[in-house]
Amino acid sequence: MITKANMAQVSILNTSKDWEEIHSESDYDPELAKEANGYTMWRAASYLPKHKRVLNRIVNTLYQLPTIFQVAEKLRPTSYLDGLRGFAAFLVYWHHHELWAHGWEKQNPIFENGFGYDGKYYMVAFPFIRNFFTGGHYAVSTFFVISGYVLSLKPLTLMQAGEFTKLGDNVASAFFRRWPRLYLPIIAVVLAFITIWHMLGIWVNGQTMEGSWTEELWTFYVDFKNFSFVFKEGDLWLKYNVHLWSIPVEFKGSMVIYATHLALSRCSKTARLWCEASLIFYFMFITDGWYCALFCTGMLLCDLDLLAKKGELPLFLLRLEPIKDFIYYHLLFFSLYLGGIPAETADVRDMAKSRGWYYLSLLKPQAVFDYKWFYLWLASGFLVAVLPRISWLKRFFETKFCQYLGRVSFALYIVHGPVLCTLGDRLYMAVGFKGDDHAQHIPHWMNKIPLPKSGPLGLEVAFLVPQLILLPLTLALADAVTRWVDTPSVKFASWLHRSTLGGPSTEPVLAKQARA
Repeated sequence: MITKANMAQVSILNTSKDWEEIHSESDYDPELAKEANGYTMWRAASYLPKHKRVLNRIVNTLYQLPTIFQVAEKLRPTSYLDGLRGFAAFLVYWHHHELWAHGWEKQNPIFENGFGYDGKYYMVAFPFIRNFFTGGHYAVSTFFVISGYVLSLKPLTLMQAGEFTKLGDNVASAFFRRWPRLYLPIIAVVLAFITIWHMLGIWVNGQTMEGSWTEELWTFYVDFKNFSFVFKEGDLWLKYNVHLWSIPVEFKGSMVIYATHLALSRCSKTARLWCEASLIFYFMFITDGWYCALFCTGMLLCDLDLLAKKGELPLFLLRLEPIKDFIYYHLLFFSLYLGGIPAETADVRDMAKSRGWYYLSLLKPQAVFDYKWFYLWLASGFLVAVLPRISWLKRFFETKFCQYLGRVSFALYIVHGPVLCTLGDRLYMAVGFKGDDHAQHIPHWMNKIPLPKSGPLGLEVAFLVPQLILLPLTLALADAVTRWVDTPSVKFASWLHRSTLGGPSTEPVLAKQARA
């Protein structure tokens, strides 16, 4: 007879972690039977064929909750920058979709020029509001300032603490890992894209399919090796995903930051700050190195923030303390205004024709070829500077949604282009946005489900309805790429660096830096 005590033992046994693992694996072994007061208490596990067990594991993996629904990690001091990066990536997504759909309607000049340009008045072009429709350029410049900031955080901390040996190890590790961290996810996503493209044999707008998959692979190799070469001159377009032009720029800017860390590592505080400011001036006003100026601006802001925490800010900044709120909100205002710079062309005379931009056009430095980057440098620098000092704005970028976008931001940036030019192109065509190429190559998609183009420009019913499919799909793919491609790439780069380290005296320190 089984007593209550025995029943309790059975209950504990059946709910233990070990039992659940045995049960789920379906590996029944009589030796695993449990003894309880002379009675053998066991339960035979139901048998599942091996292929079903494998299938169950795959389904369980796919069934994991997307990271947006998982419990948010504990916020770090710079989590607001992650949220800002994620929101900026979303603005890039939205900008490209707006221009893709409305480009067929010849409406892109309305989006890209200022309010009232050529006698056209639309809400989508109004100052401040325009940032939510064509804020992609603003977002990219913000990416570069954020990168300059976060790449400098650890090195500048070590620099200010006088830990020069650790500084050298940290910069060496970061330098080593930067290329695989940026380019391995791109390789994986593009390989998946061209493989699916050839399997389905579909027409892709703006792309020419090679005769076979192997020929496509060779074309990609030739294109990519030039695209990823740090000293490549000329255009930076990758044939299979033109939106990734900023990745080589990101890599170049990173090299500038790492070199500057080493060059200024032994400088005094005052000399270091002056050198950082001088580099920004040089890259923006003397030579056309706008992206280097953006990275160096992030580095300078990081240096000042670290000094502020130690109470070592330059005296002239401390004297502004009584009017700091006045300064912060005015800088935010200027940032949001300048972030909406009209930029259909690189001709500053076109900018001058836009309402509210004539006098600002006179500020353009002679060295800058594409004028928009000068104004976006100011906009993004002001934004990153004031964001942690305006509490409600900082809290917004620390919300779960922005933090989620921050986690998947790099993957979102990579995958949104292939989704847009394949499924997105067809859905926009099906609801009524179309061009001549569509009629020639995929006429069966034309006006498949015609929808009204009523509503404000940029928020038409015909534009928003496809987003019910495109946005969740793109975020899901970004989430998957983050888990299965981006994160493993980061780990692989760290492992590769650790595996190359040698010498008993340096290996522990360098290995720790590689994990940082």
